[in-house]
This record gives sequence, structure tokens and C-alpha cells, in this order.
Amino acid sequence: MNKPWLAVQPYYKVVRRVEATEQIVQEEDRELLMSPQCIESQNRTFNMKDVFDISYRNLGASGGMLYLHTRFGVYSYLVREDPSPFIKEFKELPTASE
Repeated sequence: MNKPWLAVQPYYKVVRRVEATEQIVQEEDRELLMSPQCIESQNRTFNMKDVFDISYRNLGASGGMLYLHTRFGVYSYLVREDPSPFIKEFKELPTASE
């Protein structure tokens, strides 16, 4: 993968599964990757023309929720780190204001 990433935002996903007689809860660390053309998560790729906005809601000491507002709906990502640099990079893209 040789895309020039403009910004990278770590996020995590809580995965629950049942093994034998117990439920196991794990947190998987992942990344949102931003290029001039798209934003990629582990399972989705959003073309920039389909992303209208990115917002953030702080949930306290544990971090917060990053929201991608897209033409296909709103996608949420749990983040531990402040996503301000990621959001700022998005807002500075020429396509973000169109």
C-alpha cells in the first residue's frame, strides 16, 4: 500500500465472542487512514466526495466517539486520543468545503 497518508487516527473496536461457557471481551486497536482521495478503516473505504463532515464527542477520561458523516450514514469510531489533528486535516482538504 503506497498511498500518501495525510493523517492517521487510532481507534479501537470492542469485540465480544462466546467460547465454551464464557463471554470474552477484547479491544482491537485499529487505524483510520486519510489520503487526499479517501478515508479507510479496517473494513470500509469512504471516497472523500462521500464524506460530508467529521465530528467528535468527548466521553470523559476513556476518550470519545469520532463520527464520520457520510452519504451512506454516520459511522462511529471509539477513540482514546484527541482526534483534533485528524479532523483539522480533513477540514483543510479542498473537497471538505464543497
